Amino acid sequence: MAQAGALGALAAAPSVAQPRPSLDPLLAMPGRALAALIAARKASAAEVMRAVLAQIAAQNPAHNAVVALQDGDSLLAQSRSMDARLAAGEKPGPLFGLPWAVKDLAEVIGIRSTNGSLIHKDRVPGSEGIMVQRLRAAGAIFIGKTNAPEFGLGSHTINRVYGPTRNAWDPTRSAGGSSGGAAVALATRMVPLADGGDFGGSLRNPAAWNHVFGFRTGIGVVPQEGPDQWISRMGVLGPMARTVQDLGLLLSVQAGRHPQSPQSLDIDTAAFRGPLDTDPKGLRIGWLGDWSGRVPHDPGVLALCSSTLATFRAMGCTVDEAKVDFDLERVWQAVQLLRSWNYAPSLQPLADNPANRDLLGPQARWEVDNGRNLTAMQVTQASVVRTTFTRTMDALFGRFDFLIAPAVQIFPFPVEQLWPTAINGQTMRTYHEWMLGNFLVTMTGLPALAAPAGFSGSGLPAGIQIIGRRGAELACLKLAHTYEQAMGPVIGRLPPGLA
Repeated sequence: MAQAGALGALAAAPSVAQPRPSLDPLLAMPGRALAALIAARKASAAEVMRAVLAQIAAQNPAHNAVVALQDGDSLLAQSRSMDARLAAGEKPGPLFGLPWAVKDLAEVIGIRSTNGSLIHKDRVPGSEGIMVQRLRAAGAIFIGKTNAPEFGLGSHTINRVYGPTRNAWDPTRSAGGSSGGAAVALATRMVPLADGGDFGGSLRNPAAWNHVFGFRTGIGVVPQEGPDQWISRMGVLGPMARTVQDLGLLLSVQAGRHPQSPQSLDIDTAAFRGPLDTDPKGLRIGWLGDWSGRVPHDPGVLALCSSTLATFRAMGCTVDEAKVDFDLERVWQAVQLLRSWNYAPSLQPLADNPANRDLLGPQARWEVDNGRNLTAMQVTQASVVRTTFTRTMDALFGRFDFLIAPAVQIFPFPVEQLWPTAINGQTMRTYHEWMLGNFLVTMTGLPALAAPAGFSGSGLPAGIQIIGRRGAELACLKLAHTYEQAMGPVIGRLPPGLA
């Protein structure tokens, strides 16, 4: 599939050299600690807002992660109002006073919400969905959006509205996506916490490439958005953070039953922000690796991710290879069909409008063309493949408590490239086949938590995903928390622009 040059041309390196001021001590804190300081009135929301706006001014020109940034004076006024409410005795929500940039695939009242598309470049919504409502109710102050690829398609955050988001560790490289803006804003300390979403790796890929955490939970843990609430979907919303405890804090706000989402689950959300300490001794870990050679990986990525197995062993876990006895090509063909079936109904009317066709990027046009003539029989057959594969994966949990796999198949590629065309000598047939490993996990509906694995010799990050059995979101958080502590200084490493 040929890459279009229009988007690649957007990736010219920024010409202005950026200052490297020292990191404000407030922004060095985890989001959980920062919220606690504001709630205890040991730091003001206005102080935190000033620090965040200064950090965005220093870091965003080089990375382009935060977009649609709102007026600074207005944001400071909102922060002072939050401080006044605390002084008057209001009980704060779990995110009270924290500056928040919502991923630009979710609508926020009064803030430009583009979906990364020229078609929607001037859209300012008058309503917002369940997740944003929950963030607002928890006390977040919306400062703008985080950049995303057009309609969230592809794991490379680049679009013709805002241009590319650049990796936190190397601005010449991709940030991943579709939650690339969120991951980079987190890593560069422009925001304390961030929301994201994941269809085929959109929480996991950018988390791995920017050395942060991202959690794709099981279907129904976080309520689905959108007009259709019954036909099964593959995408989920979820949290991103720099620590696992922060991940749990945000998930406790996002998750839980909502009357407008009939398939959402009634779960104990408070447990996600509770203590995560656990004894992992005796847990059985299954290493998926490159799926017995059937999912291509950069050898360096595979070696780096497999090196984390020593950490799990040191934690007292047992680690063995997990083999999946299933034709993965059948799963990949089903992925493509079901993904296009999900996207084509909303994208096809845009593509069929002559005024819009040239405004759509190549990824969106591919999904429309691939989904245009799908039949109900094809969709049903693909869903049967998904069901059979899911049962095969579920059976692995008779032997293992968790599965571990790389969260990415390659290190971050050059930002001007739209997508990788080959991995380790194997040609990629579509714009998204290079995310096959993540799509395979998506098809199961299992929770998968992306965690940092470390760095290549040239300083580029990669990460693993911790995959739990169905309903094991809290267990995934607990294992990841223990892993985070065991990894020590590797997890705490700062991007070069902050070091």
